[in-house]
Amino acid sequence: MSLPTITLSDGLKVPALAWGNGSGNARKTPVESGITAIKAVDTAQGYNNEEETAQSLKEGVQLAGISTGDIFLTTKVSTENGDPNAAGIALEDLRESVKKSLARLGRQPDLLLVHNPFVPPKGKLVEFWKILEELKDDGTITASLGVSNFRPQDFEELLPQCKYKPVVNQIEYHPYVLAHLDPILKIMSEHSIRVASYGPMSPVLRHPSKKGGPIGPLLKKAAERLSRENGGVEVDAAMVCLLWCRAKGAIAVSASANPQNIEKLARTQTLPDLTADEVDEIERTGRKVHFRAYDEHMCVDFPAPDLPQDL
Repeated sequence: MSLPTITLSDGLKVPALAWGNGSGNARKTPVESGITAIKAVDTAQGYNNEEETAQSLKEGVQLAGISTGDIFLTTKVSTENGDPNAAGIALEDLRESVKKSLARLGRQPDLLLVHNPFVPPKGKLVEFWKILEELKDDGTITASLGVSNFRPQDFEELLPQCKYKPVVNQIEYHPYVLAHLDPILKIMSEHSIRVASYGPMSPVLRHPSKKGGPIGPLLKKAAERLSRENGGVEVDAAMVCLLWCRAKGAIAVSASANPQNIEKLARTQTLPDLTADEVDEIERTGRKVHFRAYDEHMCVDFPAPDLPQDL
């Protein structure tokens, strides 16, 4: 069975679901994710586990009977732990930083992202990006280039001067951040930049209500319908969050260190789509509030809307 994919502006096909390796056991869990058919793994320099991820993927593909090239791999150039107050990567160090990632991974990534707009030295975003373009042009990297946690002002600085536009912007993306993201999503749409969503299940897993907030009942209702119409396959509200991302054309990057939960994540790839009415109602309701699980990047000089967290 072919798994859902999303085609980027440069023609690269990306699995619609990826396993994020930012936490958990980097040596163990990717093996399980490979076995359970999540064919994409997302890591970063700042996670300090690129080498462990590469080794576990080698073990995983052997157990699953597939080749390493069957796993879509994303990594990111990072400040330490993604700290916006960190010094970033100096321009003169960037080439070597990328080469060290390639050595740790033991292969070319399919997608290389700038982890956040604070990785380049202040005021040097364009120069930083041009070095990545040079690495692509000289064959050092073959990956498509993208960004993460970019705000409107970051795109306004970069897009007029880049040779290769970012193909994705990996951001926290779910119904509760849409009102904040509107200016970003407008720019991205105009330039065919896809959303990659981290924290896509945050409404269920992290909302202060512990019940999914105002979209909780809608997620539960959709989950019950999908379970009923698919032979009693267990579908829960968190899985519906992933299906909502898929319906919006976003790549969902989700993490878990629990083998059973990883199997559940993988199962969403074979579920049918939400109905258009379900997608729209979840979005309309989500837009009435603002809740962000991770605000260390996106809210810097880009204030969140004045909305309640719950209704």
